[in-house]
Amino acid sequence: MMRHWLICFSFLTALALGRANASTVSGVIQLTANSNSPREQRRHLSDIVVWLDALSPAASLQAPAQHAEMLQKDKMFHPHVLPILVGTAVEFPNADPIFHNAFSNYDGQMFDVALYPPGTSRTVVFRKAGIARVFCNIHPAMSAIILVLKTPYFVKVNADGRYLIPNVPAGQYELHYYDERATGDNSHPPQLTVESAVMEVGAPVLRISEAGYVTLATHKNKYGQDYPPDALSYGGNIGPPK
Repeated sequence: MMRHWLICFSFLTALALGRANASTVSGVIQLTANSNSPREQRRHLSDIVVWLDALSPAASLQAPAQHAEMLQKDKMFHPHVLPILVGTAVEFPNADPIFHNAFSNYDGQMFDVALYPPGTSRTVVFRKAGIARVFCNIHPAMSAIILVLKTPYFVKVNADGRYLIPNVPAGQYELHYYDERATGDNSHPPQLTVESAVMEVGAPVLRISEAGYVTLATHKNKYGQDYPPDALSYGGNIGPPK
């Protein structure tokens, strides 16, 4: 019993010390070449994700994978962009009065939860880092993105373009972002240093160009076929190819 208590005490002490020596990284995103209304720009900013990749060993315990949720309601996925840590289990509850069938068949991790009724849910564990583009096999207008990361130091940007990444241990990092509408070069991410005993570290301003953004072409259903003409209002099942 005493040995078990000492192990727990050591773990909690290490965790507390890691957080005590950790910093908050703050920054700002600026959209350029965006001709949308201020309201649309705020909505786009809220779908941008920023994260830190460590270039040196982190001096803190990393957070374990968590559960997350992508709700299906009003024939939409909520949220549209969901950042998670590798190993996270994502639930897909169906809050509509109709059937849904979430799937992803290219990029990132492929999955298909099959058809399921209102008031039920399905779960997928994401074990591969990357971008999973999510669709519904019944409703072609439904789309979402799950961004699976290897680092726990990530956050979605606020509607005003600002963000805070808490509990970042001392070390060297690269600052990355994901913007579905970005058209600029993101191949040379800025670097920043987080020093111990520094409460807040300011990151370089990220200017993201959305010039020339073009909406993705119409996608196929999970069988690689076109959706039927009435699929936008359809509430039943789209079966396998005949």
